[in-house]
Amino acid sequence: MKYLIAGIVLVLFISSCGSEPEENKMIVEGNVQGLKKGTLYLQYVPDSVLITVDSLKIEGDGKFRFETELESPEIFYLYLEKADNNEFNDRITFFGEPGLISINTSWNTFETKAIIQGSTAQLKLEEYNEVISKFHSRSLELIRAASDPDIQSDSTALDSIQKLSDKNLLRGYLYTLNFAMTNSDSYVAPYLALTEVADANPKYLDSIYNALDADIAGSKYGMKLQEYLQDIPRNNK
Repeated sequence: MKYLIAGIVLVLFISSCGSEPEENKMIVEGNVQGLKKGTLYLQYVPDSVLITVDSLKIEGDGKFRFETELESPEIFYLYLEKADNNEFNDRITFFGEPGLISINTSWNTFETKAIIQGSTAQLKLEEYNEVISKFHSRSLELIRAASDPDIQSDSTALDSIQKLSDKNLLRGYLYTLNFAMTNSDSYVAPYLALTEVADANPKYLDSIYNALDADIAGSKYGMKLQEYLQDIPRNNK
């Protein structure tokens, strides 16, 4: 009997040791519809340089699968190298997390029509992007309006458009700060603080950091935000 118990304990120990890496493994799989030939790259930026984690050459079938270990949820890129002389619409940005992430798209609308599933942080990022894109669209509208020759020759009209542009920019900025603050339980919060509003008043960034859940604060972007806040006084000297 004691040998049976010892055997069970050994099996449980081996199983627990073997399952630990699985908890941090990210699997990215999906299909690029219509892609007959090209190379897919799974990439990320561990520090400041873009690194290729893995690559896959496509020959007649757009299905793909990548596996990698994660230290923390963070931004990844799925880059498609294809011979179409088009430098755009070739890189999908997504928030990587442990578990299975599904990415399905097509070769000619690779970036713009991608459907990403399996990442809660990605859903939150898409929620943010949906709203902030409206501010970006408004900015483009105002830029086009300001370039009109009739407006260019009218200082009053040009000044009015500039005020509208400044107001729109401020609203988008405040929306980002508020989104990060009210989503302190998401890995997206410190990411946005670092990438979208890093030049905000330090007291706002500090408020975002202090509101983060413990596991978010201990993530890659949470720790980077903490380091950034610690460096701000030195940068301002």
